[in-house]
Amino acid sequence: MAFTIRQLQFFVAVAEQGTISRAAQNLSISQSSVTEAIKELESDLGVELFERHPRGLNITHKGHQFLRHATKILADVSDARRTFSHEQERTNGRLHLGVTSLVAGYVLSDLLARYRRAFPGVEVTAIEDNGDYLEHLLVGGELDVAVMVISNLRDRMALQAEILEVSPYRLWLPLGHHLAGADIIGINDIAAEPLIMLTVDEIEENTGKLLVALGARPHVAFRTRSVEAVRSLVATGAGVALLPDLVYRPWSLEGDRIESRDISGALPVVQVGMVWRRGSSLPQAARDFVGMAQGQRSVRQRP
Repeated sequence: MAFTIRQLQFFVAVAEQGTISRAAQNLSISQSSVTEAIKELESDLGVELFERHPRGLNITHKGHQFLRHATKILADVSDARRTFSHEQERTNGRLHLGVTSLVAGYVLSDLLARYRRAFPGVEVTAIEDNGDYLEHLLVGGELDVAVMVISNLRDRMALQAEILEVSPYRLWLPLGHHLAGADIIGINDIAAEPLIMLTVDEIEENTGKLLVALGARPHVAFRTRSVEAVRSLVATGAGVALLPDLVYRPWSLEGDRIESRDISGALPVVQVGMVWRRGSSLPQAARDFVGMAQGQRSVRQRP
């Protein structure tokens, strides 16, 4: 039996949420429906997509590979629906985009690929920089839209933002780490470990503020602007990392496993969204980009 679009939607939701219960809640359906869909999908593919454990699920290497195909299929379905639901000519013109470092490879790349397929006549330029500078360019009219971390957006009076994704912080651990089996992991547990610190966007600032506010003094073993470096360092046991789930992948480039665990207490979240100048009349190319991004968000939320 061939897998269905519904099964793919359930699979992606479980992969993103980490548990059947959270995925079912996000999709507003029963846990049994999600469980049955995942079992049928695994049976159809002939592989295990998840490793089951008492705290939830870990996506397998095969599951991680299939996740890329599943998200692309769902995006293509959304594109097909849009093609036949809008009787408008292809847009021409130019689109000037901005993006912050953290989301360039995790959010914008897929949106940009889909946009170029749907609107090949549009000339697209993109710039990657820090959030403050992108805000300056947006206010000055030098960018149409930016895809960026908006949790700490400075100029909310001049800029309008729409959330695309909310990502909680979680703890990254090497395989076999003693905290991986703990029922509850607290901030004090993290403070006792060497910390790999990511220094892009507001991640370092948020992590430092969180630990200081809770009275924990972190031992920072390594600072880097590279998410892949964080993955490799964590996977090989150089330390642990506290990062938004947005950038989590269960394998390093070298093929080593990385575990991810929830932390007790009130942790900040990272909000990724689109930003444009408030009150401005966006060109058609920019309006189409915003609409496509909104469509991608609805695909993830649709049961």
